[in-house]
Amino acid sequence: MLLWQRVHLLEANIRSKLTLAPKPSTDKINVAIMSHYRAAESKREQFRRYLEKSGVLDTITSVLVQLYEENDKPDNALDFIKLQLNGAGPDPVDSEALRMELADLQQKCNHLLGENKELRNRLMQYEPLPDAPPAQ
Repeated sequence: MLLWQRVHLLEANIRSKLTLAPKPSTDKINVAIMSHYRAAESKREQFRRYLEKSGVLDTITSVLVQLYEENDKPDNALDFIKLQLNGAGPDPVDSEALRMELADLQQKCNHLLGENKELRNRLMQYEPLPDAPPAQ
């Protein structure tokens, strides 16, 4: 046996004894990645169906179409969308003015109720109730 043949056999013997854990095949990695991708895609699909079923997609689409068809584009598109979705709510200045007006009207109502009660009491002094028996 020639020297190079011996070296080759020795090398093959050493390799067989030093076999390391087999490298993971790329097929297994691809399967793991694909299953993770499918799980994420499934969650996205469920969420999309949820939005579609609850009418969110239709509502948002119609608001965006309104914005698109608007001749004079608003300076703030987000405010336009909030207004169309009725999410903007009343203006804080208007709310404060309404609260003040409500308090004023409640005060006037209480004053008028007190005045009404006082006038009824005065009237009772001069005119008896229709249900009361006639005085003898």
